[in-house]
Amino acid sequence: MKKFLASLALGFGLLLSGAAATAQTAPVADVKVTAPAAAPAAAAPAAEAAPAPVPNKGDTAFMTISTVLVILMTIPGLALFYGGLVRSKNMLSVLMQVFVVSSLVYVLWVIYGYSVAFSGGSPFFGGFDKLFMQGITPDSIAATFSKGVVIPEFTFAAFQATFAAITCALIVGAFAERVRFSAVLLFCGIWFTFSYLPVAHMVWYWDGPDAITDAATLETVTAAAGWLWAKGALDFAGGTVVHINAAVAGLVGAYVIGKRTGYGKESMAPHSLTLTMVGASLLWVGWFGFNAGSNLEANGVAALAFVNTLVATAAATLAWIAGEALAKGKASMLGAASGAVAGLVAITPACGFVGPMGAIVIGAAGGFLCLWGVNGLKRLLGADDSLDVFGVHGVGGIVGALLTGVFAAPSLGGTGIFDYVANAASADYSIAGQVLIQFEAVITTIVWSGVVSYIGFKVVDMMVGLRVTEEEEREGLDISAHGETAYHR
Repeated sequence: MKKFLASLALGFGLLLSGAAATAQTAPVADVKVTAPAAAPAAAAPAAEAAPAPVPNKGDTAFMTISTVLVILMTIPGLALFYGGLVRSKNMLSVLMQVFVVSSLVYVLWVIYGYSVAFSGGSPFFGGFDKLFMQGITPDSIAATFSKGVVIPEFTFAAFQATFAAITCALIVGAFAERVRFSAVLLFCGIWFTFSYLPVAHMVWYWDGPDAITDAATLETVTAAAGWLWAKGALDFAGGTVVHINAAVAGLVGAYVIGKRTGYGKESMAPHSLTLTMVGASLLWVGWFGFNAGSNLEANGVAALAFVNTLVATAAATLAWIAGEALAKGKASMLGAASGAVAGLVAITPACGFVGPMGAIVIGAAGGFLCLWGVNGLKRLLGADDSLDVFGVHGVGGIVGALLTGVFAAPSLGGTGIFDYVANAASADYSIAGQVLIQFEAVITTIVWSGVVSYIGFKVVDMMVGLRVTEEEEREGLDISAHGETAYHR
């Protein structure tokens, strides 16, 4: 552990010392209220400046509850979902990895993550004006997607921290049962810094709607925004930022670390589908905060995201077990739980942009294609993705991201794209054009995460080693890594 802590300190010391300081633009979502220029002495007294917007207590409460729900998704939701899927001798290790990775990311988020993701700098990487949350007070405000509507900046920062944490925690399922605990933490620190933060910045960073008043200011906001936001990529709650990003990292890890000892020869069936079902249910409940909360205010769009999350997940569950029944003659509890997660993943980028019928189609497509992802595609890839992170989150995220471009069309019941200059939905919407933009976002995320992940795993392997010994793996990581067990016999 001393070696690991020293390596961790060295790695982050190099990161911070090597980072170049950049000039800052306006922080994301910060609302600026400027006083009018002084009038000439002979002119009539100028009208009073409009009062600064104040957070609504209802919106603040809604976002606080949404943040708690996303924490519920991670611990205990994701932890139990993953824990039930591994063998009993590795149950505690998976719980520990999810729990501690989340804790690590929360700390890193406050130190530098929030600043790098949600402040200006470049189209790919934010700046350092808000390191250690400096300059943020209980009176600081962050914009939503409606002009003049704000929430406390601490609320926005906390909500986004939960997204970063669950994204990193998702990765561990791909190489469960064979990886060193210290390697998991060191890799997640590196990947969070160089993959999660840049992708979040590229997709979600902009100056907020209050900065847009005419075509000229729209051009200014676009020029300062994240690279994919400026292109017009739609990702309401994290199809690219969270799911594709994490899934690619997991797949790369599965290749680099290698297959589990006995994979394909020994039984590696889930040890508790009861816990997996409980975990999937907690994920579904928490996902309402994940998706509806991404609207940042309690209004009709949040309600739309809520309904879409409900029906897409249900459709995916039905689609998955129908596919199982057709292929194997029986529907399984594992299939129902996996289908629900596939639907949640697929609807995530689309939930605030599509209508309920579009959500059902996206969910059903996600269910069928993710079933193929964990069977046919997995065999084609040849990787031991232990808990099918890529098959569900990668395939589901790609399906959802591309179909967002289709079903966001007003002609298909979607909301279209909002024009902040006209303060109304844009009259122009090209399905083909938007799908192409969505495809660019998908490819960008795959390449970015893939390169960062490969380098990250190689660096970690050189520093602390990635994989436990065969003896430790056969004994189980609960005992060999943590000296305790999930169950007493």
